[in-house]
Amino acid sequence: MKLDLQTRIALHNGVKMPLFGLGTWAATGKAGYRAVLWALEAGYRLIDTAAAYGNESEVGEAFRASGLPRGDVFITTKVWPADFGYEATLRAFEASRLSLGLDQVDLYLLHWPGDDRRRRAESWRALETLLSDGSCRAIGVSNYEVSELEEIVEAGNGRVIPAVNQVPFSPFDQQRDVHAFCAQHGIRLEGYSPLTRGRKLGQGTIRSLAEARGRTPAQIMIRWALQKDVVTIPKSVHKERILENAGAFDFSLSAADMAELDALDGRG
Repeated sequence: MKLDLQTRIALHNGVKMPLFGLGTWAATGKAGYRAVLWALEAGYRLIDTAAAYGNESEVGEAFRASGLPRGDVFITTKVWPADFGYEATLRAFEASRLSLGLDQVDLYLLHWPGDDRRRRAESWRALETLLSDGSCRAIGVSNYEVSELEEIVEAGNGRVIPAVNQVPFSPFDQQRDVHAFCAQHGIRLEGYSPLTRGRKLGQGTIRSLAEARGRTPAQIMIRWALQKDVVTIPKSVHKERILENAGAFDFSLSAADMAELDALDGRG
């Protein structure tokens, strides 16, 4: 399949989610607002935020300033473990929705599993309520390991399976056990920190592939993740890097290239 900035993949409930988007961790204030607006102007159609990022209002403002139709932009936010519990999660969602200025959120995630199994189960039940009443279009989790995913999958009793699990994902951290479990159960893997927060952009294999392909190291790493069919959300507040990251769609990596990158797993 030819990939571009508008490529969308189907979640298990049929909702179409963009394969590529902007992460907004630590992108607050005017810098966050500008980053989201630049991304939308460049053709990004997925914006990922969270209550804990403190920038939901900036995301909502930038979306409205873009002039794009609501249905064109897929917006994700998350609830932090401090707000876990059934009623607390419903209140946290409403606060996020109001901060974003949206009637409906496209994807709502449990941000981290936390250390209280009972409370995270209550919060998942709250997400099921939000899904069933149309407050959000899809629900999922973030930073969940296989054991925590199993809690939901094995609970049964009509439990909704997460549509997405958002985790760190790069050639150096491939989350193979999590990825395999998600693939088995129809859970879409979404990768944050695909550029390792810049730490590995100068690594030898990355650099040599970039030079051979006439691309930047960031574009090589993003393209690798996209060809893994993983939703990929690099974060930047710099316009030139936002544009650079969007340049991962007009080339492809060969099977040999992909194998070289696959071999980097665990070398973080």
